[in-house]
Amino acid sequence: MKLSMIRSACGSLRIHPARSGSRVSGFTRRCPPVGPANSRMILRTASATSSGGTNPKLSVNFGKLSQNDDGFECDSSLREVVQSTKEAMLALHRRNPAIQPLLAIIQAGEVDGLLEINKKMAVRIGLNITHICLAKECSEDDIVEEVLKLNEDPRVHGVYLHLPPASLTTRVLNTLKPEKDVDGISDLNIGRLVRGDLSKGFVPPIASAVLDLLEKHDASLEMKTVLLVGGEGPLGVSLQCLIERRGMVVLKTHWSSNNLQRQVMQADAVVLFGAGNMEVPPAWVNTGAALIRCEPTLETDEHAIETGIGYLTAAYRTQNVVRSCSRWVQEQQYQPWHLHSLKLQPLTPVPSDIAISRAQTPKPVDQLAEEIGLLPEELEAYGRSKAKVRLSLLDRLHKQPDGKYVLVAGITPTPLGEGKSTVTIGLVQALSAHLQLNSFACLRQPSQGPTFGVKGGAAGGGYAQVIPMEEFNLHLTGDIHAITAANNLVAAAIDARMLHEATQTDKALFNRLVPSVNGARRFSPIQISRLRRLGINKIDPASLSPEEISTFVRLDLDPSKITWQRVLDTNDRFLRKITVGQASTEKGQARETGFDIAVASEIMAILALADSLVDMKNRLARMVVGTSRSGQPITAEDLGVSGALAVLMKDAIKPTLMQTLEGTPVFVHAGPFANIAHGNSSVLADKLALKLVGRDGFVVTEAGFGADIGMEKFFNIKCRASGLRPNAVVLVATVRALKMHGGGPNVSAGAPLPKEYIDENLSLVAGGCRSNLRKQIQIAHLFGVPVVVALNVFKTDTQAEIDLVCEIAKECGASEAVPCHHWAQGGRGSIQLAKAVHEAASRTSDFQFLYNTEMPIVEKIRTIAQKVYGADDIELTPEAKAKIDYYNQQGYGSLPICMAKTHLSLSHMPNKKGVPTGFVLPIRDVRASIGAGFIYPLVGTMSTMPGLPTRPCFYDIDLDPVTEEITGLF
Repeated sequence: MKLSMIRSACGSLRIHPARSGSRVSGFTRRCPPVGPANSRMILRTASATSSGGTNPKLSVNFGKLSQNDDGFECDSSLREVVQSTKEAMLALHRRNPAIQPLLAIIQAGEVDGLLEINKKMAVRIGLNITHICLAKECSEDDIVEEVLKLNEDPRVHGVYLHLPPASLTTRVLNTLKPEKDVDGISDLNIGRLVRGDLSKGFVPPIASAVLDLLEKHDASLEMKTVLLVGGEGPLGVSLQCLIERRGMVVLKTHWSSNNLQRQVMQADAVVLFGAGNMEVPPAWVNTGAALIRCEPTLETDEHAIETGIGYLTAAYRTQNVVRSCSRWVQEQQYQPWHLHSLKLQPLTPVPSDIAISRAQTPKPVDQLAEEIGLLPEELEAYGRSKAKVRLSLLDRLHKQPDGKYVLVAGITPTPLGEGKSTVTIGLVQALSAHLQLNSFACLRQPSQGPTFGVKGGAAGGGYAQVIPMEEFNLHLTGDIHAITAANNLVAAAIDARMLHEATQTDKALFNRLVPSVNGARRFSPIQISRLRRLGINKIDPASLSPEEISTFVRLDLDPSKITWQRVLDTNDRFLRKITVGQASTEKGQARETGFDIAVASEIMAILALADSLVDMKNRLARMVVGTSRSGQPITAEDLGVSGALAVLMKDAIKPTLMQTLEGTPVFVHAGPFANIAHGNSSVLADKLALKLVGRDGFVVTEAGFGADIGMEKFFNIKCRASGLRPNAVVLVATVRALKMHGGGPNVSAGAPLPKEYIDENLSLVAGGCRSNLRKQIQIAHLFGVPVVVALNVFKTDTQAEIDLVCEIAKECGASEAVPCHHWAQGGRGSIQLAKAVHEAASRTSDFQFLYNTEMPIVEKIRTIAQKVYGADDIELTPEAKAKIDYYNQQGYGSLPICMAKTHLSLSHMPNKKGVPTGFVLPIRDVRASIGAGFIYPLVGTMSTMPGLPTRPCFYDIDLDPVTEEITGLF
């Protein structure tokens, strides 16, 4: 069936705005005649619609009705409904002047009188109208298609299905969103009404009209008897429920009943359904009783229109539209949380991480989203347990105050890691599931390099995990894959451009870069941007001079100064240095290059620091990929690729919502390493979470590696980009790491721990506390933020060691120091930490940056080296000095600094533990991530592509082909 897309008798969607003082003509203003002498109230349906859908139009003989403007206010009921609806509209506009309720009407066939009544009433109230007219023989699919469009249109607040009864199928009715079902005809809304829950549903307008008329007929309705004849449909069910709630007694019967006459004569009011040609003789109706006749038909009856009862039903419909709009406006406001935590039953001994994760059934992600105040349209589900959250949330809650902002950092770790992610998750589980405080964890997405290498996953551990942990650690929602694709597109564009410039004339390049299409040659928008940066203010390709053409088409990249490398999310040491372009088809354009791990890409850093899609797009365009032979920086926009990069990254910019083992919310977004990048989750995830938790809530985010690495970059880079200010720092320590810094033997990944780390050794613990722990607390105090030390307790730790750490930590300046048992107990094991964080975050923070970005690049590097690392000074190679001079010349001197340094020591020497002194920090090179917005000096020999060990984690990872269960992840 071909869909006739006639909207208001024209070929496109039209919204008819209400006009102040508008008049609707074409309808008689004649009032109905006075009722019979015996004062019987006869409410008859001259024409009606299905009990399951559109409204019956009642013809009424009910006393003397007043005549008023345009026939709209034919009785007191109509006046009251219109007046109350107008008042609701005024209240709505006072709260939100920009909002305008919109009623969409879907009709099949020709326009009839009932439709015109609804349109006139909508205009009278001040609603906007969208009228969609389908072909008379339209199919169910045609109707559903239109309903789905209206469901997703945020401008539409109510949908009126003005359709034949046969078209109002279960599929059609239940396709309509219940919140837009202003006729109250969907199964969900009927169920709500039956249950007595009208906080979200709607009373069918015809039911409201019938009740209104009954109340006008007899002010005292209690214990009166109402007989419903033939009312088996949804309207009959609705009326029965509503009438009974008014204190009346409802009896039901059928037209074929042998006792019909007696039942009618005993009733105080009679409502007739499906009467057809059947009549109730006047003699049957008790004196003073009401007779209401509801007939399902769409036939127009002029008398029905003239009487104004059609208007009463239409008025109640418009009232429902305004109510729907008011609910929508309320939903746009901040919603209090109704978080239902998941129960944990910790086992002893503690099972493997994946076994714990698999034993807990996560909540459906849409349920979690609803519990924390997200709207359905703000969610993009990726399966059952994770979803992207749209950035429109920031616009909706822009007036909402932020919650408390807490950073989790750590002391200098062992190669095994000290459990910052686990502490972060245990803390939010304690805050939300046990202290009933809104809290959000914001974590980085793990790279598959460590997952299959040495370290394993990053979902936490024990009874403090993000679940499902296998989904968290593998692929997630594809953000890292998007970064890999975008990064390598830039790399491909670089090599292809150099090849084409080397093998073509200026004219040939120009003809291919600006081709003639249908006889016309035009610059693309990104090419016009390049022309403007070159100082060529022309948009007609034919107007360029030969010199301008040459300047435009030739980037003239210097192969020896290309800084952009390809990336792969795998630890592969043999890709650190490669040669490309060796095939004969590349015509001798071979050059040396290499691969970085994907999370080291500048695009990852941009994802983590961007605060909007516009900001990300601009940052991608500014990325410098190399230098021309004349010394000019060449950007992704010069390559013409930045728009395509934004397309590849448009979904990756949205944070991914997941949950902890106890059902508390987690945002997973971005994953830059802290030793070779800035090591923090995204600005956008933090901003979204800070709005969602509310003024008294907590957002707990994690910085990579030790406080000297991740925390310093969090403060000096991330907080500058975001404008956010932290309220407290949680500094994670372990007895194991403290013993190492106190003089214990080396700790190696994959090797058994020496006995010093298993047996009690208070001397080593005290040495580590008074060296590395004290220094990391001091680093946090440089930024004016209070510190809570969280001792991540292992089963080999003794009570004496635990007590000693907490005692010395407070001596060293920590606001509080507490042991944490979340690995074995979940959130219950971190309640003491949660209380300490609550107390510390409630204090006034004197946050400050470590340096002013206007300082010279060398002085910024020196400040970090001396104040954070404890170096005596810095030493720059000639190459590093030359790079700094070049960056200053290009105007990059005011960018913050992102040090690329080992995470295993405060110094550049991984084997120097505790607090090294008397060293000079060597700066072997200085690079720039202009799109991300920082300069990164390379300290010592830092690699941006890890390698695999002798026995990687993948030896233990496997899949059961029958159950599809994954084993071996940790």
